[in-house]
Amino acid sequence: MKTLRKATGFSVLFVLFVLLFLNACGVFAPAATKENVSEAPVAAGQNLEDEYPAPEEPAMEVPSYAPTQALDDASQPLFIAPAPLSKNEPDDMFFENYGVNPSIDTEDDNLSTFALDVDTGSYTVMRNYLKDGNLPPADSVRVEEYINYFEQGYPIPPAHQAFGVYVDGGPSPFTQSERYDMLRIGIQGYEVSDEERKDANLVFVIDVSGSMDMDNRLGLVKRSLELLVERLRRDDTVSIVVYGTEARVVLEPTRGSKKGSILEAIYSLQPEGVTNAEAGIRLGYRMAMQDFKPDGINRVILCSDGVANMGQTESDAILDEIHGHVQEGVLMTTIGFGMDNYNDTLMEQLANDGNGFYAYVDDIDEAERLFIDDLTSTLQTIALDAKVQVDFNSEVVMRYRLVGYENRAVADDDFRDNSVDAGEIGAGHTVTALYEIKLYPDAYGRVATVNMRWEDPDTHQVTEISKDFNSGQIAVDFRETDPYFQRAVVVAEYAEILKQSYWAEDGSMGDVYQEAERISEDLYGDEVMDEFVDLVRQARRIKD
Repeated sequence: MKTLRKATGFSVLFVLFVLLFLNACGVFAPAATKENVSEAPVAAGQNLEDEYPAPEEPAMEVPSYAPTQALDDASQPLFIAPAPLSKNEPDDMFFENYGVNPSIDTEDDNLSTFALDVDTGSYTVMRNYLKDGNLPPADSVRVEEYINYFEQGYPIPPAHQAFGVYVDGGPSPFTQSERYDMLRIGIQGYEVSDEERKDANLVFVIDVSGSMDMDNRLGLVKRSLELLVERLRRDDTVSIVVYGTEARVVLEPTRGSKKGSILEAIYSLQPEGVTNAEAGIRLGYRMAMQDFKPDGINRVILCSDGVANMGQTESDAILDEIHGHVQEGVLMTTIGFGMDNYNDTLMEQLANDGNGFYAYVDDIDEAERLFIDDLTSTLQTIALDAKVQVDFNSEVVMRYRLVGYENRAVADDDFRDNSVDAGEIGAGHTVTALYEIKLYPDAYGRVATVNMRWEDPDTHQVTEISKDFNSGQIAVDFRETDPYFQRAVVVAEYAEILKQSYWAEDGSMGDVYQEAERISEDLYGDEVMDEFVDLVRQARRIKD
């Protein structure tokens, strides 16, 4: 009997060991539920790490009828599909912390001055993080780029005006203890049709180093450029420069009518070597000057993951070498691709120093939006060194806070100094800034005067326009304001929560979701708004 019991005991232990081993291997892993779909929440702001690149599509597609989780308001259950299975967090992502603007008493300083910014890269970087089930780092969030990703609904200015200035306001739905109002200041540039657009000299500087050897990097660059080729006019010219360890010309200046030759050059791109961004950018500007169009558009377009590990690697050092070309009218646009080992800081600063704009492409849909809908039309610059100064009435406004634009601050005394570098605006571009303001009780009258100043790129004439905004124009009820205004306020609150802003410490992603879903009904059919609602849902699920 002892022998039998020993044998039986051994068999049981052996079976248990096998079962534990199979379970550890995932053989008996349970189906994904709302408890085990994602990893433990990751605090926004820490450096997220991942050894694998982000795929073009989410790793798992979750049906809309999947298990749900109610929001904070139990009386109005809103159902949330689970986030995708979280990947490991992206590794070696470089972002800059620009801080958060303070609230300023108008008695101390009634002027707020900043350079206009049309970048959107921060928003699409966030979207790529969420696709993999991760929150974006707090330092990656530039609130103004979230706001400016969205259509604002401003009317196009009359033909005789370069810009229209629009101001509206209403109470913030996110401050409960006391009333604060939000002020939306919009700048809308005039549009240029494809027929009226100037001929373009476009030089694509493409990173083909080993770090770009992924489908969502060099593969996506090639598909993006294919889209652009169809929008070229016959008198446009395209050049292609690539850089790995060294820089070389793949396509000499070629007329837009020779689409076959351009596509052949695009298809030939292959990864090679390490990353000598300095050599690539220098050669790109040399090519731009070779085919310079005095009365046209001259643009270097950098497509890269922002990594620079050979030659000069800092934006200031790189731009010092080609600063003279920028002064002659060759501007730079930077377009980011990929996750893991991605340098957002370098891409954003290069575009800023190069008098262009920065965008980030996370999938083919964004490539279509940028390369088909936006790029060719907005490449024609209509304003240089554009800046805004808001003059608050200290008898009506107690305090104010500019939401975002921390790295676009301009000294108040420099507003009318034409030598001070500011922002560049392309045809059809929209720029929006939000202010949070506190009015004195029962105060009435002028709230603020918005002044905009810029230099015409053709005549070099400097123009200044202004617009007053009065307290009687501030809506009483947030829900009665323009839906585009409401969206801008909600997007800003969402960004500030992700940024871990001091001003959103008590912010609720659940409140943001409820407001976003309500606004989406007013903006029915707006696909970008529908996507935003989904992103808020994802972020709330991961955060909570």
